[in-house]
Amino acid sequence: MDTRTKKLIHNAMDELMKNRTSFVIAHRLSTIKNANTIIVIDRGIVIEQGTHNELFNKKGYYYNTLNR
Repeated sequence: MDTRTKKLIHNAMDELMKNRTSFVIAHRLSTIKNANTIIVIDRGIVIEQGTHNELFNKKGYYYNTLNR
């Protein structure tokens, strides 16, 4: 996907999710980075939750996944 299309999709998703609770399953950081709450699930168990900054600063599973 080119950069322009990616930006259009992200803007549309942001608009669709505004003032709503949304569940997003994603592999790309840019898809979830601005979420109010990120829930990290491993083998069906919630192991961490917080904002991107909170999880990143915790240096746990989320952090390690991003820094592989």
